[in-house]
Amino acid sequence: MELDPLLLSRIQFAFVVSFHAIFPVFTIGLATYIALLEGIAYRTQDPHWARLSQFWIKIFAVVFGMGVVSGLVMAFQFGTNWSEFSYRSANFLGPVLAYEVVTAFFLEAAFLGVLLFGRNKVPPGVHLFAAIMVAVGTFISSFWILSANSWMQTPAGFELRDGMVHVTSWLEAIFNPSFPYRFMHMAVASLLTGGFVVAGISAWYLLRGHAVTASKRALKMTLIMLAVAAPAQLIIGDYHGLNTLEHQPAKVAAMEGAWETQEGLPLLLFAIPDQANETNHFEIGIPKLASLILTHEWDGEVLGLKEWPAEERPPVGIVFWSFRVMVAIGMVMIGVALWGAWLLYRRRLIDNRLFLRVLTLMIPLPFVAVLAGWFVTEVGRQPYVLYGVITVQEGLTPSLTGGMALFTLIGYVLVYAVVFTAGLYYLTRIVQKGIPEELEDQQDPQGRPKRPLSAADTPLDEPST
Repeated sequence: MELDPLLLSRIQFAFVVSFHAIFPVFTIGLATYIALLEGIAYRTQDPHWARLSQFWIKIFAVVFGMGVVSGLVMAFQFGTNWSEFSYRSANFLGPVLAYEVVTAFFLEAAFLGVLLFGRNKVPPGVHLFAAIMVAVGTFISSFWILSANSWMQTPAGFELRDGMVHVTSWLEAIFNPSFPYRFMHMAVASLLTGGFVVAGISAWYLLRGHAVTASKRALKMTLIMLAVAAPAQLIIGDYHGLNTLEHQPAKVAAMEGAWETQEGLPLLLFAIPDQANETNHFEIGIPKLASLILTHEWDGEVLGLKEWPAEERPPVGIVFWSFRVMVAIGMVMIGVALWGAWLLYRRRLIDNRLFLRVLTLMIPLPFVAVLAGWFVTEVGRQPYVLYGVITVQEGLTPSLTGGMALFTLIGYVLVYAVVFTAGLYYLTRIVQKGIPEELEDQQDPQGRPKRPLSAADTPLDEPST
């Protein structure tokens, strides 16, 4: 049996990108939260905020390290597996990826050490500034990466000369048609991911009576943000969908499972797409709702997949179901966030153990939603690596064999399994150890210490193990 280097390379890149994507989307939101905690601690001089920040900085450090390790591999794959695409698009992608390193990675590297090890070693204002710079660096990094990826989705500001990309307008290329919507969508997804992780772990601590004061504060402030960000993501997603309909209509047709061009397209809640026979099985839908969402008209026309040759259509099943998983989780997040906001308003948040348990179960869902959205974006772009310009077949390294692609794929899977297992182990240890104990938790109702206080009980030091 002959191994297909194209298929194996696509699987390999999908695996690496999927593994990597869950880390930046978490660290962006978490870095913003840490900067906020440091700002409140600096302003109030309340040790509870500092202890809370100290705890989440540990988690940030582990996740950031895993993100860096997994992200470096993607750059290598551009040369090993997709050298033809890298060569032809180098005049744009090369500078943009270099800008990301110079403006974001160096900024994060310069201030991350101060954030991790500078507490009690630098002035509080410097430590706060380091936290802000790390948070800013994560957003700058996502700016350049999403600009590059959005350009691959909706290329602009360039011309082809002898098959090579030559930039004619850097402004148009960087701020390509889909970039603003995708950047906002990913930024809010990062806040939601970080917010639900913080809320879920805080709820888990409250269920066990650990670090009650700090956990209450973390949960309340996070739920306020989630109650705003989750519905906002729905609105941003709507605008993003309209933009995709304009620039990548075949992707939208696959998302909706639409084979025929029609007015009043129903919103399919369930279907089994059959790409070979160009039809769906077991359809369950709401009449005209897809047209209303996509065109804002009940009888708006939506192009079907049959408008494109079969070889130019994306894999419908993956795009169709990934989109529904993403939307379904998004609706669950909105419901949970608004439920929490209502409980907070009624002052029943901490006493509702059912809600706290639900929050702990919510921890993995934002990551699943991010991956599902990434599948929609990347698989829906097929068969192009640069939409409408360069196909994945044309971008593949000519000398790559199936055996070489399989060997590296197996290697990546094994190495990433070790990285993920080690990272998950350390994260579990940090969470189990918990937030540094608060002084009030060490006192009886009369304010007398339950045990002798030691140097480990000072506000900004960790408790002894």
